[in-house]
Amino acid sequence: MSLPLEGRSAIVTGAGRGLGRAEALELARLGAAVVVNDFGQPGRDGSGDASAAPAEEVAAEIRTAGGRAVAHMGDVADHQQARELVELAIAEFGQLDILVNNAGILRDRMVFSMSEDEWDSVIRVHLKGHFNTTHFAAAHWRARSKAADAPVYGRIVNTSSEAFLAGSAGQPNYAAAKGGIVGLTTSTALALAKYGVTANVICPRARTRMTADVFAGIQEPAAREPEGHESSEGGESSASDGSSAGDGSEGLASEGRRIDPLAPEHVAPLVGYLASPAAAHVNGQLLVVHGGMVAVVERPRVAAKFDTKQDAFTYDELDALLSPYYADRPAGETFAAAEVLGLKHE
Repeated sequence: MSLPLEGRSAIVTGAGRGLGRAEALELARLGAAVVVNDFGQPGRDGSGDASAAPAEEVAAEIRTAGGRAVAHMGDVADHQQARELVELAIAEFGQLDILVNNAGILRDRMVFSMSEDEWDSVIRVHLKGHFNTTHFAAAHWRARSKAADAPVYGRIVNTSSEAFLAGSAGQPNYAAAKGGIVGLTTSTALALAKYGVTANVICPRARTRMTADVFAGIQEPAAREPEGHESSEGGESSASDGSSAGDGSEGLASEGRRIDPLAPEHVAPLVGYLASPAAAHVNGQLLVVHGGMVAVVERPRVAAKFDTKQDAFTYDELDALLSPYYADRPAGETFAAAEVLGLKHE
C-alpha cells in the first residue's frame, strides 16, 4: 500500500525547529521528498548569525529514517532567496507539489511602545515571507497547468495564529501579519483553484522556542513508564523547544509516553492531511489545531444591516441607528473572537 504523499515533493519553511520541524518529519513520514528551509538564526526575534545547521540536521534526520530531503538555508522574506528555494525543490525532485509556510519571528511590544523596525521586521518575515514563496510556487503550478492544458497537483498550507483571531494586545505586528496571511490564503485559494491548487491556513498552538515563555506555566506531562520498568534519572522531554524525537504523535504514543498537549506533533498530522489527495475539496479554509483538537472556523457573517432613509447617511441618522445597537452589546466585545482561546480536546 503506497503512502499518501509518495512521489510528491514539499517545501517546509522555518523547518529547522519547532512546528516546522514536526511538519517536515510528518510529510516525509507520509512519503514526500522534503526541502527543509530555515534561516537558522538562534533568536526568536530574528537575531543572531544565520546557520545552516538547523535545516541540515532535520534533513539528515529524514534521510536517516529512509526518506528524501535536502536542506536550504535562506531567508524567505528575501524575494530572490525565496525564488532559489522553489527552484531548488524543482531541480532536486523534478517539480514542487506542496508548500508549507511556517517561518516567523516575534518582536512583541504594545502598540504605543513598538518601534518602526519591530513592526517592519515581523511583517516582513511572516507576511512577505508567505507571499514570496507562494508567488514562485504559484507561477510554477500555473506554468505546468498551462503546458499540460489540465489541472496539476498543488497544495499550500499557511500558518496564521490565534493572535489574529483573538486580538493579542501585546502583539500588534504579529496579529496584523497573521491576519494578512489569512487574506493572502483566501485570495490565493480563489486564484489557483482552476489550476488544481488548494490553499488553506492553520492557527496552531504549540510549545516551541517562540512560545516558551507563553506556555512556561503549563507543565509538560511526566513520562509514562511501562509496568515494572524503573525510570532513569534525567531524560527531560525536549518538546518544550519543539525537538521531540520520532516521526510524530504516533511514535510517542507507541513508546508509551504521554504526549504533551502542546507538542508540535499534534499539529503536524493536520498539515499532512491538508497536503494530501484526501483534502482535494478543502480549499480556502481556516482551522485551529492543538492538543488533539481541530476546529473549523466559520467565515465572518453580517450581524446587522442598516439602510438610510435618505439619499445618503447623515451623522444624526447614524447616531440614531448605531448608538442603540452598540449600547446593547456586551462591554468589551469586538470583532476579535477571544472564545477560540477556550477551545480544547473533550
